[in-house]
Amino acid sequence: MTATTTSGTTVPAGDTGTAVRSRGAAGAAAFRGLILRDIAVLRRQIHIFLARTVVQPLLLVFVFAHVFPQIAQGVGGATGASRFTNVLVPGVVALAIVINGVQAVAVNLVGEIGHEREINDRVLAPLPVSVVALEKILYGAMEGLLAGLVVFPIAAVIPATPFALDPTWPVLLTVIPLACLASAALGLALGTAMQPRSLTFLFNIVLLPLTMLGGLFYSWSDLETIPWLQVAVLLNPLTYMSEGLRAALVTDVGHLPLMAVYVPLAVFAVGFTMIGVRGFRRRVLG
Repeated sequence: MTATTTSGTTVPAGDTGTAVRSRGAAGAAAFRGLILRDIAVLRRQIHIFLARTVVQPLLLVFVFAHVFPQIAQGVGGATGASRFTNVLVPGVVALAIVINGVQAVAVNLVGEIGHEREINDRVLAPLPVSVVALEKILYGAMEGLLAGLVVFPIAAVIPATPFALDPTWPVLLTVIPLACLASAALGLALGTAMQPRSLTFLFNIVLLPLTMLGGLFYSWSDLETIPWLQVAVLLNPLTYMSEGLRAALVTDVGHLPLMAVYVPLAVFAVGFTMIGVRGFRRRVLG
């Protein structure tokens, strides 16, 4: 007696379970291979990653948390310089996660789907196309995590006023992965929607407003005097990342309630993933 597997292969009935396990093992090995391939590319281009990761957070923290207080122009006045540092640093961590998560997926993907169709090498792996797209998100989340971690040593030595780090570990260990996944999923959604000539659109029309209106330089409660803006920034996923990281890292700065951080971040992560996977399938198979 024989049975036909989902791939169309005919095997003895008793070997069906073995065939399924073999395909599962092959798929897991292929997924691991794709991750290792991306890591190998990162190692060869580590200088580009470090420049992209270090320069922007370093300049932001240096100018706003070191230079301004030293010249008595700290945001919020001299007495508010310390609080501003505690507002700024979690926002910079969130920004590093977003910028690198988006770029790691979107920029690479735009090139791979371009004229040379390098993406074809990936979709030949024994994996569903949707899983190849999910691998992109996982790798982008890993780059976002590394970028976020880089900010902490910068915050430890650069600010003129000390950064009052007081981590709440359960929040930190859940907000950061969720932020990384949401950022990488956004990168997949953007990368599958753009043509190579549209990369300037990514930076000028998407990332710049995302940065300036994402609660990087102020907490959400600071916008109470501008009610319409306080509502508008809730459409920005960076707002929830910044607020969540403030809840996780400092105690003297107000933040959104945690449920008002986790739920929207989860919605953004799932929504961007669905959009990105659908776009990936369309661009690869279409």
